[in-house]
Amino acid sequence: MDKEPRRVSFPQDENEHRYIVEWWYFNGNLEDRRGNQYAFMDCLFKFDIKRIKFPFISELPIPVNNIYSHHSILSDISRQKSYPHIDYVVRPSRDSFRKPLLFVKHGNCHIRKMCNAEYLLKNSQVSLRMKPNKGPMLEGKRGFIVLPGHRSTYYYSLTGMEAQGTVIVNGGPTRVRGRCWMDHQWANVKYKKNKWIWLSMQMDDGTDIMCFEYGKRKAKRLACIMDKNGKQANTTRIRMKPTGTVWTSPYTRTEYPLSWRIEIPCRKAELVAEPAIKNQEMLFGPINYWEGPLKISGTFDGRDVSGRGFLELTGYEPKCGLPRLVRQELQNAISYELKGVRQMLHGM
Repeated sequence: MDKEPRRVSFPQDENEHRYIVEWWYFNGNLEDRRGNQYAFMDCLFKFDIKRIKFPFISELPIPVNNIYSHHSILSDISRQKSYPHIDYVVRPSRDSFRKPLLFVKHGNCHIRKMCNAEYLLKNSQVSLRMKPNKGPMLEGKRGFIVLPGHRSTYYYSLTGMEAQGTVIVNGGPTRVRGRCWMDHQWANVKYKKNKWIWLSMQMDDGTDIMCFEYGKRKAKRLACIMDKNGKQANTTRIRMKPTGTVWTSPYTRTEYPLSWRIEIPCRKAELVAEPAIKNQEMLFGPINYWEGPLKISGTFDGRDVSGRGFLELTGYEPKCGLPRLVRQELQNAISYELKGVRQMLHGM
């Protein structure tokens, strides 16, 4: 854990750091001209494979210190279809993370910050131009939070990004507009399987809320709130309760609670989060998690509110056949990783 954390600074901290784990995460709720709704998640992970002690990755004879992994999912909410995609290993281009502003490219995918503060995001499913309408949310006031078990992370968010671009559905591009969210975290922590419940909420009145619960026995809860003018507040006095909708994965038999009630007493907030689509499970080797869009309703500061959001659930145990599933995923992972390593070595 960092003993003397510093305040996150921009644009320097948008690039990569020499930490054990780091990720650049985006989500968004989008709509086409006909009113059809879509959602997406895109995340680039970086792991120090010598120090993270990550299942199946740390054990592979890969002659590099860091590897990168790319996860994405596109949700066609109107048709209730989802399209998850995971690249176990990707190779960033030689000029990635070498520019004054954030830039990383791997294959046909890229994240790029422009001089006008817009962000470009492209993968095989989405191509979007996103522009923040307020400053960064610094979780824990300085962009640093302490977690149970002597763990900590640097953490900031870009919460109110107006987006436009295309999604690939039914074999072709569809023009969309909407709102996106970006998280960037980096931490010196080894892998540990723990429960993580995370929500991002974007209200129609311009209020943005991030809240999470981390841990099992002595869980930490935090809510970070940013109003439409960019004023931020943080509180640990938050209640998060599942309210009934449970989705069971047909593959892992994991039971995921998808409906949540969020209470923030200091803001007279009682919010209900309901899933916009249920089949959103992601599988990364022996790790399973749920990642998907939400519909938000309730009260905040004593007035009625509504909006959209995203939910992430990790640490929920599969109910059947995990060893068999892990072996299957490992076989796929190893073939992908070896291919990625050959590409890395060929480019050195």
